[in-house]
Amino acid sequence: MTPNPNIMQAVEQLGYRVTVGDVVAKAGLDVNFAQRELLALASDVGGNLQVAESGEIAYSFPQNFRDILRNKFLWLQLQEWWAKIWRVLFYLIRISFGIVLLASILLIIVSITVILTALNSSNNNSGGSSNSNSGDGGFRVMPYFFNDWWWFFYWNNDPYYRRERQNHGEPDEMNFLESVFSFIFGDGNPNYNLNERRWQAIGRIIRNHQGAIAAEQIAPYLDRIGQGVSADYEGYMLPVLTRFEGRPEVSPEGQIVYHFPTLQTTAAENNPQPVASYLREFLYKFSEASSGQIWLAAGLGVVNLGGALILGKLLGTPGLVAKIGEFIIFVQAVYPMLLTYGVAFLSIPLVRYFWIQWRNSQIEARNQARQQRAARLNQPDETLRQKLNYARQFAAENVISGQDLAYTTETDLMEQESAQSAKLDAEWQRRLNQSDV
Repeated sequence: MTPNPNIMQAVEQLGYRVTVGDVVAKAGLDVNFAQRELLALASDVGGNLQVAESGEIAYSFPQNFRDILRNKFLWLQLQEWWAKIWRVLFYLIRISFGIVLLASILLIIVSITVILTALNSSNNNSGGSSNSNSGDGGFRVMPYFFNDWWWFFYWNNDPYYRRERQNHGEPDEMNFLESVFSFIFGDGNPNYNLNERRWQAIGRIIRNHQGAIAAEQIAPYLDRIGQGVSADYEGYMLPVLTRFEGRPEVSPEGQIVYHFPTLQTTAAENNPQPVASYLREFLYKFSEASSGQIWLAAGLGVVNLGGALILGKLLGTPGLVAKIGEFIIFVQAVYPMLLTYGVAFLSIPLVRYFWIQWRNSQIEARNQARQQRAARLNQPDETLRQKLNYARQFAAENVISGQDLAYTTETDLMEQESAQSAKLDAEWQRRLNQSDV
């Protein structure tokens, strides 16, 4: 079985010596899942178990455990190779939409030029020298077009424009071909890891309060807590209790607080970790591209669609195949795709724009609700103060140090038994000396 990447990352960030509670609080994982994965990882990389006299277990891992896994599991090597290949493939997919746009515009321009040239040549042959100027004027349509639109392709790379952005501290922007993809499809879900962030924040809140909290301290990180009686019964805490192996404790006043013994055990003393006051969802952006790139992509999209409509009208001219030949047959064959691409290029971003407005309104409502729950903690009423005070009675931190170990897989069992015997003798001697006094 391939080791879980979140477990491996947590072990590295925590200094290669951890307890289940450390990993759960760091990564926000289910307690039982984290325990199974730590055991499996220790078995795969030759890690060691350190058992304290209290029965708590710490796991110690070699710092090169990733290299050990890479040599042991071919699947990990394949995953790393595929990740590198996929980055290249996805980049090619992103820029392909910009390439197709430019190719579409180029094909439309060339087709319109060829058709106008053929039509003007036909008019010149039939009308004689008196109409020669009209044919020349028709042929100049495309050069004038280029004079008006060539700057679309170079504006984004203008040194003055880039320097002005840098002077204002703005980050380097994506290239034009990438910005076309971003204009059409956006840049993905900004909250793709929302649940991961949620459980990490909850785990840190519990650890920061030494494994004992009130439900109101968790509410700012949840989506729905219900209203009225549903909120009063705190049913929204059930997933948290299940994930982190917590248990409710009832105060003499009938108030409920929550105790998480597993998260109270740690391999090293921990300072409170900074946690946001509430879980904030990020708003969707239409595009991460600059405003100039967005307008550039939109302008080229309009040019592409307008050119496709003009080309469609010209393709309806009788006798084009006889005048131009196979090239016009090819253009007629691909024209439906050109028109479809032109329409989709502008309609998809338009639909997406309105979808983003609707989606962001929902996100803002959820953020506001969580913020209001967090504000209650800043000005707690008497009931909440009683709950917080009662929860502190269960707060504790059990640090497994090297002096507290009863057993470890790092040394031979005989050596440990000898050390434990000497330790017990010293303890008995100390107690005898105290009794003699």
